[in-house]
Amino acid sequence: MRRDLPYALGGLALGVLLLGNAALTPDAATVEVLDVALILAMAVALAGCRRYPVVALGVVTVAMLAVHLRVHPGVSAAFPVLGTVYLAAWRGHRSAAVVASLAFLGCFLARDISVAPPGQPGQVIVERTALLFGWFVAANVAGLVGRQRRAYLEQVEQRAVEAERTREEMALRRAGEERLRIARDLHDSLTHSISVIKVQAGIAVHLARKHGEAPSAALLAIQEASGAAMRELRTTLDVLRAPTDADRVGLARVDELAERTRAVGVPVQVTVTGQRGDLPDEVDQAGYRVIQEALTNVARHAGPATAHIQVEYDPAGLTVAVTDDGRASPGEPLTPGVGLRGMRERVSALGGTLRAAAHDDHGFTVRATFPLDGPR
Repeated sequence: MRRDLPYALGGLALGVLLLGNAALTPDAATVEVLDVALILAMAVALAGCRRYPVVALGVVTVAMLAVHLRVHPGVSAAFPVLGTVYLAAWRGHRSAAVVASLAFLGCFLARDISVAPPGQPGQVIVERTALLFGWFVAANVAGLVGRQRRAYLEQVEQRAVEAERTREEMALRRAGEERLRIARDLHDSLTHSISVIKVQAGIAVHLARKHGEAPSAALLAIQEASGAAMRELRTTLDVLRAPTDADRVGLARVDELAERTRAVGVPVQVTVTGQRGDLPDEVDQAGYRVIQEALTNVARHAGPATAHIQVEYDPAGLTVAVTDDGRASPGEPLTPGVGLRGMRERVSALGGTLRAAAHDDHGFTVRATFPLDGPR
């Protein structure tokens, strides 16, 4: 209704103009109740011309012809018809706009000729009719031009949307091709080597047991770690080939990770506090990867040490931490390696924070916090 309000106000303004022009025109007749009703009908039709342009055009044309025949207020009776003709042509009703224009012009000319005094020259009637004819031609042409412009703008917008969609499809296709290339490279470069390690470790364990000897803990740890690496590598390859079909690692498998770390000679304790909720897949996987990388650093750099895994669930965030009592001291300079940089980038991408620092005495702590109430 707000969009119809300007048309209603325009109809009222034209009605006031008609009444004022009829009162000031010397040869105009007296305005009666029927004439006021016709003007009100014109205003009501203009109020609804946005929704029903053809009906409004017919009502306005008939009402203004009746007012012109009864009162003869001059060319002001053509103004409402011109507006509805333009709107009808702009909405695509060209035939209705042309018929209304010709009907009004014909009746207007016939009325002028029939009431013209004998001494009035015909040139005045022709000039006024020609002026009205030019106005109606301009209204029809302006409506057609406006419609073509609107169609052109819609076409340009549609092309822009289509171009954006095509660009997104190309980006997705290139990303898919890049994932497949990475998957092939990982398969070619890592799968063979890890498979060889696993097979050799399995053969060594088998030979040790065949000779009645107990396999060493390091050999069993190599066998278990290579098997876990093969499983995770297959999962990664599945993610690269079809990201929605592969199962992702998560914090539910922290106990398995701790058990594998114990197998290589590093005692690990796991503490879980809070109630686990529905974590986003990205946060769940990132928390697991941070713990995995931190445990790897403990096994490689901490020396004889004990590791403690802490997982804290909170409605506002998730915190994972790995603390060890190894040989790191606060005075030693910390040189971030590839693993630490990867952890920081993974955590920062999810809006979290990562702190990695040595203790006041001995040991090292890696703590990552992920917000759960912010943008994901």
